Amino acid sequence: MTHPRVFDPPTPLGVALEDLGRLLASPSLSLLGEGPSHPSHLERALRGGGVSGNLVHDGHIAALCIEHGARELLSADRDFARFAPLRVRNPFLS
Repeated sequence: MTHPRVFDPPTPLGVALEDLGRLLASPSLSLLGEGPSHPSHLERALRGGGVSGNLVHDGHIAALCIEHGARELLSADRDFARFAPLRVRNPFLS
């Protein structure tokens, strides 16, 4: 949202932080964190996805989802498709 080479115009940081605050205040939100099995999930995601560089962060997100039993990730980022068995669906496409 705030990256000037990706978004025209980029969202000002203050606005993005306000939006994030509203999301974090949602009573239906569940934050996922690393559990004791996280290192093995992360290694499988990174090795299985063949990632390096900036994609390591995507692998971490995918590993968290898999660790917590999430079967589907809503994202417009096609890079997540490399992390089986996680299914990725773009919520902006019909």
